[in-house]
Amino acid sequence: MRILLVEDDPELGDGLSIGLRQAGFAVDWLRDGDAADLALLGEPFDFVVLDLGLPRLSGMEVLKRARGRGLTMPILILTARDATGDKVSGLDAGADDYLVKPIDLDELTARIRALTRRSAGRAAPLLIHGDLAIDPAAHQVTLDGRPVELSGREFSLLQLLLENAGRVLTRTQLEQSLYGWGDEPDSNALEVHIHHLRRKLGSDLIRTLRGVGYTIPK
Repeated sequence: MRILLVEDDPELGDGLSIGLRQAGFAVDWLRDGDAADLALLGEPFDFVVLDLGLPRLSGMEVLKRARGRGLTMPILILTARDATGDKVSGLDAGADDYLVKPIDLDELTARIRALTRRSAGRAAPLLIHGDLAIDPAAHQVTLDGRPVELSGREFSLLQLLLENAGRVLTRTQLEQSLYGWGDEPDSNALEVHIHHLRRKLGSDLIRTLRGVGYTIPK
């Protein structure tokens, strides 16, 4: 999953970006509202973590513009303001949730997972596909009840394909969700990850549609 983090505090932004990457997310970190607004015009983010107190353009205005353009990804607002009115204004403007600073990273990642499930219309925390089960919170995969060791990128790719089971995802869509700015993959990196997943989980799990993309059939 690719997250846009918009936070102008350098210490907090650095800490959150590192922590979210360690949790398995691809993270792009911006420090002002204008840059965030431009990024949301042209980049397909899966989730936005948005501070309200931003320079150049307020987080509230970034939020309103994003929803005004019809962007539907979950948006969680961060704010140092704990007044009820600020929370209500953010939620009414289109935010899906909020956290008041200081931020607990475990709570943030849990809320990201919960909002992602909700936006996908899925209530259960586990992703189940036949004998395969993936637990995003514990970062664990089991096949026939036995644990399977995956790299961080393999886990993210498997989760993305399972969340979109029955849909064909193109190479571009997969790479845009798996990699942030400055983290461009090698030309054959995606194929290598697909090969490793098939070797570990079965050759029939992921289907290739040549010239189109990849899918896990329902």
